[in-house]
Amino acid sequence: MQQYLPTIQIVVSAVLVVLILLQQRGTALGSAFGQEGGFYATRRGIQQKMFIATIILGIIFVALAVFDLAF
Repeated sequence: MQQYLPTIQIVVSAVLVVLILLQQRGTALGSAFGQEGGFYATRRGIQQKMFIATIILGIIFVALAVFDLAF
């Protein structure tokens, strides 16, 4: 298991980065300068599935890192 752990961590981190980059942003660059967004949108369909998958993969990544430190 020890020889496969770094490979699993790399795969999980790569998928996590892709999911984060694919998510739609709710605010534009104007919010960095004090302007407000002005709308609220709920996640639906594939956006919600990607959001949940991002949370799950983040938890898996942290668990793998802790598991790697423990053993």
